[in-house]
Amino acid sequence: MTATFTRIFAGHPYRMAAAGALVLAGLALAWYLGSPLFLTTRADEALPLAAEAKVLTRGELGFIDNLHNGKGEVRLIQVGSKRFVRFESVAITNAPDIHIYLSKDTGGKYVEANSLYLGPLKATNGSFNYEIPASADVASYKSVVAWCRNFSTLITWADLR
Repeated sequence: MTATFTRIFAGHPYRMAAAGALVLAGLALAWYLGSPLFLTTRADEALPLAAEAKVLTRGELGFIDNLHNGKGEVRLIQVGSKRFVRFESVAITNAPDIHIYLSKDTGGKYVEANSLYLGPLKATNGSFNYEIPASADVASYKSVVAWCRNFSTLITWADLR
């Protein structure tokens, strides 16, 4: 095996360079795909004017499988004339390119036409807020969805009750 390897690359600097580039590209891809499984981020945002906050509805993040899950509470909160989706003491498994949506469906179903985009996931752990646009009819939304755009995969969701 070693002799074959040596024969393929001996005296061929371009083959060596190409092989090295392939190895580096493979390592970069492995890091991109695998690192979210063990890397976490944390955010601890306070709720604006928490003393005046009114909880409109709430739900618990759901478990899909060992790679796609979350735990903790999600609330729709009104503070004065503003409304927020509040992630409270959550832990969400990481993945590349996770985004948060309000969905008119339940059970983790995400359909772009029935959803309101709130933004990229701020952190995998902690407490943080997403402001809901004033024009949104929050009564029509039934769940909060964390969706991985890169793989078109549901990470976790919370049905709102």
